Amino acid sequence: MSVTPQGFVPPPYPYDRLDGLRHHAERFSGGVIDLSIGTPFDAPAASVVAALANSGAERGYPPSIGSEALRSAAARWMNRRFSIDVPISAIAACVGSKEFVATVPQWLRLRSPGRDTVLFPEVAYPSYEMGATLAGCRAVAVPANADGVMDLDAISADDAARALALWVNSPANPSGALDDLGAAAAWGRAHGVPVLSDECYAEFTWDGPARTILEHGLDGVIALHSLSKRSNLAGARVAFYAGDPELVHYLAEVRKHAGMMMPGPVQAAGVVALDDDEHVAEQRDRYLARLDAAARAIGDWSGVEIGRPAGGFYLWFRVGDAWEFAERLAVEGGCLVSPGEFYGKAGRDHVRVAVVTSIDRIDLLAARLSGGGDR
Repeated sequence: MSVTPQGFVPPPYPYDRLDGLRHHAERFSGGVIDLSIGTPFDAPAASVVAALANSGAERGYPPSIGSEALRSAAARWMNRRFSIDVPISAIAACVGSKEFVATVPQWLRLRSPGRDTVLFPEVAYPSYEMGATLAGCRAVAVPANADGVMDLDAISADDAARALALWVNSPANPSGALDDLGAAAAWGRAHGVPVLSDECYAEFTWDGPARTILEHGLDGVIALHSLSKRSNLAGARVAFYAGDPELVHYLAEVRKHAGMMMPGPVQAAGVVALDDDEHVAEQRDRYLARLDAAARAIGDWSGVEIGRPAGGFYLWFRVGDAWEFAERLAVEGGCLVSPGEFYGKAGRDHVRVAVVTSIDRIDLLAARLSGGGDR
């Protein structure tokens, strides 16, 4: 006898909805050019892989908070990248940044049971909203102003009073916009709301230097960083959070009880990756070349003007009917991209293109779209 669930029913995973377009792209002899998911294509540095394989750290339980070596490497990196000094006591490891995004609302609700609302960008990575939902919280989207910056004045007094946290994401996924992190930190302190700043694309900031909310002080804020994009380690799940010492300590203690532990060999690899800036500079050059090549290829074919983002490795542009555009691109170019509704209703007339394949594959897409590619 089947039982109809009365509670939460997980929605379809957004990217699974692209399967209906995949069969069009698979008709090309060169196969699908998949620019839909931001999964890294390039190999990690050889030294990082060697550390992963030869650490000897697989035998025992790793520290949930992260080894002293890993947290020290994170502190050194933040000092080099942002010219800030963060004590390692205010840094802790997490098992990839998505896990942190999806679980932190439930830990914050235990800490502040009188609050029940998570604020997040109106056009955003879907896990901010899903994390609130999984914690039984209200998810309230905050619109952006004309410059693409979160409109903090649009947050109602009631939502501010009920807020567990405000998420910001800069450079933003999917738009690449750079938010005003100083204004977000000030808003959070004025309203007694922790501000969680997802900065996993900080290394790929094209308009000016990389930025962090921690430049504006640690009080009441958390910065979240990941090596998935920076070091092509999405499969290893290396990330850390840093900021307000009391909040970092609270989260680290709760996560310890929940059994959240980054594997020991992965922690060892993370140390090597964080101490190496050269491979990141090479990756930045690759993404810049791919952004420009993909923008030319799709822009010439579609007639849509596509500019370089302020940060990140996604092209985000308005097309009208996003599903119709994505289907045409699959049929005529053998390419998969993401309709903007995956990132919120406000993005439904956009598409996102993740330039996470080789420049040769992007050149193949250009050839296909111009009529000279494989069929």
